[in-house]
Amino acid sequence: MFLEPQSKIPGEHNTGSIEVVCGCMFSGKTEELIRRLRRATIAKQQVEIFKPAVDTRYDDEDVVSHNKTAIRSTPVQFASDILLLTGESDVVGIDEAQFFDDQIVDVCRKLANSGKRVIVAGLDMDANGEPFGPMPQLLAIAEFVTKLHAICTISGSLASFSYKLTDSEKTVELGEADIYEARNRKYFYEGQQEKKDKKNQ
Repeated sequence: MFLEPQSKIPGEHNTGSIEVVCGCMFSGKTEELIRRLRRATIAKQQVEIFKPAVDTRYDDEDVVSHNKTAIRSTPVQFASDILLLTGESDVVGIDEAQFFDDQIVDVCRKLANSGKRVIVAGLDMDANGEPFGPMPQLLAIAEFVTKLHAICTISGSLASFSYKLTDSEKTVELGEADIYEARNRKYFYEGQQEKKDKKNQ
């Protein structure tokens, strides 16, 4: 269980920090993000939450987990918009960070340097098993990293990969269980090889 960092040192300003919650599809990233943000709200901290405007799977505005847990958020087109909208917040939550442009890294750094607690959730790998967008840089600059796992739909073991069930080669393709499933390393790469063999036939 992740415990919140000490946000203040007596007699000093907020120290600021970056937390990254990552993993594959269906691993509970958004659920964990919402949990931390709700605890910050209970602690009477001012919270602002953002998500990429492109993510409209469950709701146009709210951040919604696969389990339908939801929390109010502000959709933004560009990462730089977040700096204009955080105001006097103590905690800033950002969901689906992999969909943002590379400026999200500098945005998170600036927010943390100004004393804010920044909590970011996102896919660490795309459906090809490659590092996804700005996530590697965010993981590198974070004080706290939590990697969550799903359950492999084939073996029932821990899963770290998001396997795409279709033959589409788009890196960014919004979808749920109709397009993706969680797999462990063995079955992810077996599936990838089957796609290659099928393509070469």
